[in-house]
Amino acid sequence: MKEHHRIEPASYSEFIEKFSLEMSGNYNFAFDYLDAEAAANPSRPAMVHIDPHGLRRDFDFDFFSRSSSRLANALEAKGIAKGDTVMVILFRRMEFWITALALHKIGAVIVPSPNMLTAHDIEYRVQQAAIGAVIAEESVLDNIDSARPHCPGIRLFIQVGEGPARQGWEDFQDLLARGAESFPRRPDSPGGADPMIIFFSSGTTGMPKMVEHDYFYPFGHITTGLYWHNLRKGELHLTLADSGWGKFVWGKFYGQWYAEAVVFVWDFRGKFIPAELLKVLSEHKVNSFCAPPTVYRFLLYEDLKRYDLSFLRYCTTAGELLNESVFNAWKELTGLDIHEGYGQTETCLQLATFPFMEVKPGSVGLPVPMWNVDLLNQEGNPCLPGEEGEICIKLEQGRNPGLFIVYRNEPERTAAVSYGGYYHTGDKAWRDEDGYYWFLGRVDDLIKTSGYRVGPFEVESALITHPAVIEAAVTGVPDPVRGQIIKATVVLSAGYEPSDDLTVQLQEHVKKVTAPYKYPRKVEYVTELPKTISGKIKRGEIRAADALKYQSGC
Repeated sequence: MKEHHRIEPASYSEFIEKFSLEMSGNYNFAFDYLDAEAAANPSRPAMVHIDPHGLRRDFDFDFFSRSSSRLANALEAKGIAKGDTVMVILFRRMEFWITALALHKIGAVIVPSPNMLTAHDIEYRVQQAAIGAVIAEESVLDNIDSARPHCPGIRLFIQVGEGPARQGWEDFQDLLARGAESFPRRPDSPGGADPMIIFFSSGTTGMPKMVEHDYFYPFGHITTGLYWHNLRKGELHLTLADSGWGKFVWGKFYGQWYAEAVVFVWDFRGKFIPAELLKVLSEHKVNSFCAPPTVYRFLLYEDLKRYDLSFLRYCTTAGELLNESVFNAWKELTGLDIHEGYGQTETCLQLATFPFMEVKPGSVGLPVPMWNVDLLNQEGNPCLPGEEGEICIKLEQGRNPGLFIVYRNEPERTAAVSYGGYYHTGDKAWRDEDGYYWFLGRVDDLIKTSGYRVGPFEVESALITHPAVIEAAVTGVPDPVRGQIIKATVVLSAGYEPSDDLTVQLQEHVKKVTAPYKYPRKVEYVTELPKTISGKIKRGEIRAADALKYQSGC
């Protein structure tokens, strides 16, 4: 790998001193890494894929290089060009990687999207991102077709699956078969500062925002794969995330291939079953594993002694707070530490506990090389050890590989987080005397439940479309399994009375209006909501009351 030469630091200080990264002007991962690696070592293992039926398939770099070129040629023939935006909903299917790499070669911007999106969610994203094509698995086509009348800008619909293509949809495999397996780089091929990927990220004061990254973004994941996941050549790494989320790219793509590891994909469907995960880890001899703390909590409820985890060498976690009791229980049963990390959809890994560092359970670690991280108080001054502040990234030329470019079409929103020479994450933490960061949560209201990031506005917007609800405020309350659960504080319309039946109705209503995982597991009925003098809901006051009421559930 020309972009970075792996080092073997003995300490964190040596890591910071010796780490270097070379980013060329028109870098494109699909050409400069994938195709180059396939040409030099075509049979190098790239992926082990376990489909929903348990079928294992192994793929090499030659497969992904040729397949992505075939698709790139086929998509260009259908009119997809540099700068177009393409929504992709493919769970954890192998076709996601082919699609992403093909779009990288063309220069079309991929918009990874969760499979749980409702027709309303799809319509919003299509209109905001000016989506020109959709590539989706057959199981989610109903919601897309429901949104279709309101999405005239979509020119191409591509179906992925085993069944025959639905009317109005192209078949993915048919397209793949039509394309030539060579897609040479051209003088105008994309790279460098061109837009490459857009993630929709839930906010707390509005609908999801579009986080845009350029072609330098993969470089940001070198520290993830080589050093945080601590991967070695040929090792199998499993990150559980679905392809609709930024964490998927963190753990299943660029960084792991840079580390010469093999991406292990378990494409399970439906309800997560901890015993099934343990069986997969055991039977396929997975070496490295990353999941939210919630998953580790579920695994600890199982009898781990029934499974051979002797091949599991390294464990990592991110997405929510790791309870020290979970860390200690996992360590006792497996002998392995859980190394925490911190970052955002807008960034890559910013803070981490690396293998050559002391592990402090509950801490997200120290800054990643080339990320000048600081804590700033409300006055914008650096915090002293033990003082709470906002995690901020100093904006410096040539640093911060993986930092987003803009919130697309929202310059005011971009400016609101990038000022004073810093990118302001909106997350709170404190720092101890050794420089370790201890994450506290959002400065605002974002809820993290079972690894998902949920903005209250989306849930509140769904609730108030029910005739029984006149006002609603959504907050997160502590939960021993999910980290947080969503709670709705509701003011009812005239003629409605609180009841268990009404609570169920409201929960089912939210599941239908927006993604099912966003429904409130607790509903509290009040006569009025606390508000500021300007009429804004005082969620902080609600959270303070929740903290006292539900403290015993932590």
